[in-house]
Amino acid sequence: MSAPGIEIKLTLNGQSILARIAQEDRLLDFLRYGRGLTGTKEGCGEGECGACTVLLDGVPVNSCLIPAWQARDRTVETVEAVPEGELGSLLESGATQCGACTPGVVMTAWWVRRNRDLVETHGLRELMAGNLCRCTGYDGIIEGLGAWLESAQSGNEEPGGAA
Repeated sequence: MSAPGIEIKLTLNGQSILARIAQEDRLLDFLRYGRGLTGTKEGCGEGECGACTVLLDGVPVNSCLIPAWQARDRTVETVEAVPEGELGSLLESGATQCGACTPGVVMTAWWVRRNRDLVETHGLRELMAGNLCRCTGYDGIIEGLGAWLESAQSGNEEPGGAA
């Protein structure tokens, strides 16, 4: 007799995994409690704040709104997958204060950085609009993202590698 729940296979932060989940688990629950990836935070639980943002097949999503079973055969990246050395420009700008929104901000910024062509048609504030922050007033976040994009363009840092 097999254990209750749903078996899913996915790529999580670059590793192929097989896991059993409860049918009602959200992707957020699976990541935090099932895999111990506590960098993904629960803020509102309603998809409004962006604290739980992860990349699902390379696109930012609110993991509190995604049933975990929808990650089956897909690729999920959490803040733990972002190399620490990549964040220098973003962190130096005052983009983080209390830390509640930081993982979601980092994941959305990581997506923007991987998709720099979006900046040609969208402003940075528009691209970061799904992330709410009560501390920074957003200026540090936008300045840090701009500097991060600029450093990557000049070849000082590359997404996915060391600076």
